[in-house]
Amino acid sequence: MTTFDHEKKRIVIKVGSSSLTSRHGEISRRKLEKLADEIVLLKDAGHEVVFVSSGAVAAGYRKLGCLNRPDTLPEKQAAASIGQGLLIEAYSELFLSHGYVASQILITRSDFSDEYRYNNVRNTINVLLERGIIPIVNENDTVTIDRLKFGDNDTLSAKVAGLVEADQLIILSDIEGLYDSDPRTNPQAELLEKVYEITPEIEAAAGDPGSSVGTGGMKSKIDAVKIAMASGISTFLGKAGIPNILIDAVSQRAKGTYFELATNMNNLNHKKQWIAFNSGPEGEIMLNPSMTNSIVEKKQNVLSADIQEISGHFQKGAVVRIIDVDGERIGLGVVNYSSEELQELKRTAENGVDGKLAVVDFDDLVCDLELSIPVGL
Repeated sequence: MTTFDHEKKRIVIKVGSSSLTSRHGEISRRKLEKLADEIVLLKDAGHEVVFVSSGAVAAGYRKLGCLNRPDTLPEKQAAASIGQGLLIEAYSELFLSHGYVASQILITRSDFSDEYRYNNVRNTINVLLERGIIPIVNENDTVTIDRLKFGDNDTLSAKVAGLVEADQLIILSDIEGLYDSDPRTNPQAELLEKVYEITPEIEAAAGDPGSSVGTGGMKSKIDAVKIAMASGISTFLGKAGIPNILIDAVSQRAKGTYFELATNMNNLNHKKQWIAFNSGPEGEIMLNPSMTNSIVEKKQNVLSADIQEISGHFQKGAVVRIIDVDGERIGLGVVNYSSEELQELKRTAENGVDGKLAVVDFDDLVCDLELSIPVGL
């Protein structure tokens, strides 16, 4: 008999393409049924579930007439247009057979880069969760071009987890978790069961992409973990297909890697999550050398007298990169003035006038040093 913790959680689950399709590249009904059954058990126990599902291209390319996964963007998008329909049809049937309604949410990076649309997505998902519905999220591969892509669904799932203030992110793939070296080439590689910090050694161990079916390898999963941890969300990485993997992951009993939050870690609120991971900076502000450290250490606003150079054309309310005199990024922030206004403020500040006007409020600034990870993932 399956047992759960009494605490009800909001959980984001991401499953990769290779874990949803057969060896021939078609949707595996058996895999989908097993996955749906476990999600239903979580729902029956009172948990809220957002499901980030890969597999649209993998599910559709055979029916497009391709013998292998397509390489060209138009073919990938055509395959996705077929696969998206097949996936949501299969999920809807499976969840309805257990009395649950599924919904489909297809998004692009531009939906997250606009703050209004970003908040609208959050409001939509919250309504669905409050009504007991299972939102099934995927990137809209049919219309997305490379420069507007999230990169992979690992990154998308972490950003969705932050968006909905999830309690846990679960990423399932074709590997049992994070190892201290590549288990495919080193039989002595050891599984890391608990990780509290993403160190350079861990990043090196993550290596390069593995499965040829999906787009995300271990490196993309580590990037996703960084985003989740910065948003105050613990993450589990495990292997799809293991019996009860989702149930055990929620109950902290599964074999895999648990990425836990350090007690001294700064967690970003919704506004800062959007600035850090979704906004898309439109220009740069270079700070005077004396201000580079004091902005973070003293939690100060960026003032007009602190500016050394301004690059790019942007309006009030845009997000810009904050850099030092060596061009190294300090962070990202929302500006209170347009680029033209800032150029004028810089000139007047140099003449001793209005040097204390707040160009970027500290509450609207996300610094790399705050997170111990690069913003803008």
